[in-house]
Amino acid sequence: MPNLPEIPGAVLIMKGDAVIADVTSPGITAYTRFQLASVSKQFTAAAVLLQAQRGRLRLDDPVGRWIGGCPPSWQDITLHHLLAHSSGLGHWDDYPMIDLFRWVPLDELLRTFQEVPPLFSPGGGWHYSSPGYVLLAHVAELVADTPYRELLERDIFGPLGLADTFAGEPGDRADLAVGLGEDGLPTPSYELDVVGMGAGDIWSTTGDVLRWIDGLRAGRLLDEHHLGLMLSEQAPTGGDPHASGYGYGWVLGTVDGRPWFHHSGGNAGFRTYDACVPSSGHRIVILGNCERTTAADLSDLLLLALT
Repeated sequence: MPNLPEIPGAVLIMKGDAVIADVTSPGITAYTRFQLASVSKQFTAAAVLLQAQRGRLRLDDPVGRWIGGCPPSWQDITLHHLLAHSSGLGHWDDYPMIDLFRWVPLDELLRTFQEVPPLFSPGGGWHYSSPGYVLLAHVAELVADTPYRELLERDIFGPLGLADTFAGEPGDRADLAVGLGEDGLPTPSYELDVVGMGAGDIWSTTGDVLRWIDGLRAGRLLDEHHLGLMLSEQAPTGGDPHASGYGYGWVLGTVDGRPWFHHSGGNAGFRTYDACVPSSGHRIVILGNCERTTAADLSDLLLLALT
C-alpha cells in the first residue's frame, strides 16, 4: 500500500487471507503490546454477553440488581443501557473529581459515579460513557465470582488464542509499548486496575486484535443471537453515516456503501483503532503509542486501506 500515513506504532490490514499492510515503527515488533484504550470495550461487552448467554444475568437487569447503593435516578438503568451508552451516565469529563492516573478503592469510585446525576433518563439519548463500562466490568466479575482480568483470560483470551493479550496494570511484563505524549516524550499511564477496568484496560498486539475480530465473527465465543446483538444497532448516534449507531462495544455504520463495525480508543500516550468490513473481508488494526496521532491520520489510513 503506497503512501501510508506515518503513525507511530503498528498497523495491520488484511483483506481475506491477504496481508495489505503490516507496518511497525522502529523499536516496535509484532509482539509489542499496546494499551487498547477504548477498543477494550469490545471485550467488556463480550464478557457481559457471555454471562447472559449462560443464563447468569439478563441484559434488561437493572444495574441496581448487581451494584449496591444506586440512587433513585438509576433505578431504570439496565445493563443494556450501559452497553449501548444510552444510560444517561456521563463520560470522564463529566466527573472532573476523578483522577484517571490515580488508583482508588472500587467502592470509592462507584460512590463517585453514583453522586453525579445522569444527563438524561435511560434510553432518552446517547452519550458515550466510559464509567458505564467500568460498571459493566464490575457486574461481570460479580456474576462470575472471578476477578475481571482473570475472567477475561479464562473466557476470552484463552479460548481465542490471544497469547499476548492481558488486562490491567502490566507489572513486570515485557514487550510493552511506551506511551508518548504530544511532545514525543514518555507520558504517565492511566490507572488500569480500577479506574480503567472495562473501559480501557487491555494490552494487546495487532495480531491478537486480528485474531479477536476473526474469532468473534466465526462464532468461537458468542452464539448467533448474542453476536447479533453485539453487532446490531442498539442506539442511534446520529449524523455521520460512518458511525450511525452503537451496538454493544462497537460503532456501526457504512463506509463506501458497505456495512462495517469499528471502534477507536485514546488513553494517555496511546491512540488505537480496529474495524471490520464483512462484505470485503477487510480487517484493520491500528495501535499507536503517541498522542500526536489524530483522528484525521486514522481516517486517511482507513481510506487507503479500503481502496
